[in-house]
Amino acid sequence: MKRILVIGGSRYFGKSLVTRLRDAGDEVTVLNRGSSAPPPSGVGRILADRDDEAGLREALGRRDFDVVVDQVCYTPLQAAVARRVFAARTGRYVMTSTMEVYDPATLPAGAAPHTVPVTEAALDPTRPPLTPPLPDRPGPGPAHTGAHAYAEGKRRAEAVFLSEPPFPYVCVRTAHVLGGGAAEFTGRLAHYVERIGAGRPVDVHEAPYGTSFIHHLEMADFLDWTARQTFTGAVNAASHGAPDVLALGATVAQRLGRRPRYRVVEAGADASPFSFDRAYAMDNGRAETLGFTFGRVTDWLPGAVAETVRATA
Repeated sequence: MKRILVIGGSRYFGKSLVTRLRDAGDEVTVLNRGSSAPPPSGVGRILADRDDEAGLREALGRRDFDVVVDQVCYTPLQAAVARRVFAARTGRYVMTSTMEVYDPATLPAGAAPHTVPVTEAALDPTRPPLTPPLPDRPGPGPAHTGAHAYAEGKRRAEAVFLSEPPFPYVCVRTAHVLGGGAAEFTGRLAHYVERIGAGRPVDVHEAPYGTSFIHHLEMADFLDWTARQTFTGAVNAASHGAPDVLALGATVAQRLGRRPRYRVVEAGADASPFSFDRAYAMDNGRAETLGFTFGRVTDWLPGAVAETVRATA
């Protein structure tokens, strides 16, 4: 049994992670500001604002943990507070990061190009070039802060945890997470279901690149597994396969019994979610070498589409 603190954990794969940890017999505590529903039975709760260092220390009291899983670290300020507060309170700190740290469209000017699929070694967030300072207060994700600020915030948060002195830190660079129907709060898969179902065109790039995905339950499994390991550093989390937007649209169309329509956007213009004019699909080889076995996108995507169809009916 481990004593595990989950920072966030109130929605989507974070909720699944909390339930898995509890059901495995771990002593699980969730830390959040109290704006969401209470955690499930058998899970403890600490109410605190993670940005308020003094308040966070007071709320934690003398508690310590075998593992901390941080689901909601968006900025270097939050990372610095967490590092100071938990340095003597945990033997392992797992931060949920994102594949968007690799996105060429958000990397600072002068950043070296990388090969695809991207390995963890392709990015060292502690080295320049760096973009201008970021705001201290984060938003919930790309839609609020903008893709550049979101990706750079995650890169800089990683850099804080990697700074000296050594800290027992893992950053999980997760692929685009799908599945769960209405629980998939970003609405990105629903975008395809609604457009193709209504016969409306999906906006795509002229030659879209493939990208990496992971099922929400697989993501929870991966975080559960990572919490119990001893490795440190960055690790990519992605199912096998990197479909492009046309393959995604075809899967949705097959489920709906409709023929998809596409509209090619001009170079540099916005397109539908998961249509990319640059390549940064991830290599999951490090995680598999360490012992985790990923599924294949083609095996779970039809079921994820079916869940979204039911949720949007």
